[in-house]
Amino acid sequence: MFYQPLKTLRSLLILPFLFLTSVTDAQSPPEVALNNYNINWYSQSINAASSMPCGGGDIGLNVWVENGDLLFYIAQSGTFDENNALLKLGRVRVHLTPNPLIGGNFRQQLRIVDGSIYITDKHAQQLVTIHVWVEVFRPVIHVEIDSRQKIKAIASYESWRTKDHIVRGKENNENSYKFAPQGITKVFKDHINFEEDKVIFYHRNRDTTIFDVTVKQQKLESEKDRLFNPLKQLTFGGFMEGVGFEAYGMDSGKYLETPFVGFRLKSKHYSGHIRLLIGLNVGNYSDVASWHQKLMGLKSQSPADSKVAWQKNQAWWKSFWNRSFIIIDPQKRQVNDTPWTAARNYQLFRYMLACNAYGSYPTKFNGGLFTFDPVLIDSSFHFTPDFRNWGGGTFTQQNQRLVYYPMLKSGDYDMMETAFQFYRRVLPAATLRTKVYWHHDGASFTEQLENFGLPNASEYGWKRPKDYDPGMQYNAWLEYEWDTVLEFCDMMLQSQFYNGTDISGYLPFIKSCLTFFDEHYRYLARKRGVKVLDSKGHLILFPGSAAETYKMAYNPSSTIAALQTVLTHLLALPANYLTSADKEKWEAMYKTIPPIPLHIIHGDTAIAPAEVWERINNVETPQLYPVFPWGIYGLDKPNLQYALNTWDLDSAAIKNRSYVGWKQDNIFAARLGLTDQAAHLTLQKLSNSPRRFPAFWGPGFDWTPDHNWGGSAMIGLQEMLLQTNGKKILLFPAWPLNWDVHFKLHAPYQTTVEATLENGKITQLIVTPESRKKDIDIYLTHEAGTLQ
Repeated sequence: MFYQPLKTLRSLLILPFLFLTSVTDAQSPPEVALNNYNINWYSQSINAASSMPCGGGDIGLNVWVENGDLLFYIAQSGTFDENNALLKLGRVRVHLTPNPLIGGNFRQQLRIVDGSIYITDKHAQQLVTIHVWVEVFRPVIHVEIDSRQKIKAIASYESWRTKDHIVRGKENNENSYKFAPQGITKVFKDHINFEEDKVIFYHRNRDTTIFDVTVKQQKLESEKDRLFNPLKQLTFGGFMEGVGFEAYGMDSGKYLETPFVGFRLKSKHYSGHIRLLIGLNVGNYSDVASWHQKLMGLKSQSPADSKVAWQKNQAWWKSFWNRSFIIIDPQKRQVNDTPWTAARNYQLFRYMLACNAYGSYPTKFNGGLFTFDPVLIDSSFHFTPDFRNWGGGTFTQQNQRLVYYPMLKSGDYDMMETAFQFYRRVLPAATLRTKVYWHHDGASFTEQLENFGLPNASEYGWKRPKDYDPGMQYNAWLEYEWDTVLEFCDMMLQSQFYNGTDISGYLPFIKSCLTFFDEHYRYLARKRGVKVLDSKGHLILFPGSAAETYKMAYNPSSTIAALQTVLTHLLALPANYLTSADKEKWEAMYKTIPPIPLHIIHGDTAIAPAEVWERINNVETPQLYPVFPWGIYGLDKPNLQYALNTWDLDSAAIKNRSYVGWKQDNIFAARLGLTDQAAHLTLQKLSNSPRRFPAFWGPGFDWTPDHNWGGSAMIGLQEMLLQTNGKKILLFPAWPLNWDVHFKLHAPYQTTVEATLENGKITQLIVTPESRKKDIDIYLTHEAGTLQ
């Protein structure tokens, strides 16, 4: 069942069980509680699957200690090769002599308050501390080793790309050829050498890339020079050096199933203080010399400079954790499948997202920056550490959206810019293909989108009927699925409502996406007959697609809800964003959007996936997309019962219900006020992963660590605590009374809400600005019973 709000805040002030603090300034999260979320390991790891994430800015490391050696993989945003695989930047191994990492007092800790890893061990009188951290504002990795006894270190840069590698079979799923390689596909070797007392490593893309192949395949060669080509002259890599280190030659070996060559540096003298520095650079450069010059600008750094950089890092992470937090049952600290665990894993995954806060490309749903050897995920995948399923430079909006939606309520608006800029960069490609293929306006964004704005070549289809529409993907899953981009349009609009972000630079993108639907479905109607609208003056959204599931659909509810919501939010922008002519145009379009289709199930009205459809192709539940993400049905909104009937009675919605991967059922339940179901599904989503690091979920439907698993889990937990409807704020709309919680989340109109619930009573409520208190409705439901 769902629950009406208990009282408005104004009435709550007289309830005897409720005590509201008089504090009006937002408080920092209790440091003790955040420190309780640190991950501590008291034994070394057996392999890379037991690694721990560390990062900052646009860099991610997988860090672990194995057989007495410190190891870490390096990943950076934007490192796409000729085939659009997202390549690792190598692996670093550090060996100490005499080795203190063989004692019986080992600890490896991820300290989330400052975003770094501390490793300690003690052997006899030998005590060592290793600090691994990544600068937020510069692409620099620090390894700082302090030892009570003087030691030496060998640091080895290990690469599996010292010669060309032919990619065979399923390994092509790491790149944009995927399941249909066209001839021999190679990962070309990197350039690695010693330069004085440094190791220099880089990959520079050759002249011909998957961009050129895709442009030719999709008959756009005449427009090639007008398209954005992120792979052209792309160069990425870095240097590794140590204070007082010298070159120490090369060695070779095999880690798991991948041979490697190591380029070693050795400390010249025994010391109690060892410093290793790795600088990275990725960008499009006319020549290697220009790339090298930019890279070397990172090199000259004194110990004082490192200290300043560390202080900046500490300040950034402190500010990050003060933006928002969710702390549940802080006194209980149980192991798994508990509310406490769910909150901890929420924080851990948010940390992983922050490691790519300022990347040149959005965080990938299929592993982010933290993938590792694929044989540890699927024993039949005998591939290199560069592998991830579903490609490197291919962005799937249905998945990517779940990575970025939770950033609205967490207040991480600066981190959303990477995704927004991605779409703005490829807007010209989307509008150009519409003009070339169909001779009308608007941006046609397909699902399975390349980082240069065109459909993935294999998903587009190599074996196509001779006269098939060249603008269409010849693909049973993706045909006519245009609407996923509208979710990013709405996130842009919501960032304005939430944060006051200036989105004037994104308005052309939003308008072009809407224009496509208006013009393209009129274009398709004209091809069928004389009339472009139905008898009620509505667009005929056929053929359409309700997600990837209900295909060749007539008026799919997910598309209709998307258009209704984006147009509503566009028209609700402050007056300076739209001219009167703009408003008139978009109001006219809104009137042409058909109503959401409904049908009768066992005598009750429910939301239909579409008016009719040809076949069912996947296991999504788009009939509940009007609940999330589009927010047309839900608590405090008209016709909530239609959505509840859909949840309760729709056989497909029931059959497909799950917590795995990108499944959104926990979010649907929260938005419908179904406390027990929301709690149960969210606990399942946020339970510990089967790997050593609790938030390395997956592979689910995609890959490990599954970032759309983590994103959908975050959204569900947020929606249980706080929902909004216009200016109204719904507090605890699907929250069990027996889950103590202290949280701070964001709401529209630059509002933050911080509240504490203890023993079923609200003991603290801070709303900023205070004028927004009048807009709060508090929903207090019931205990979760056996779910805890």
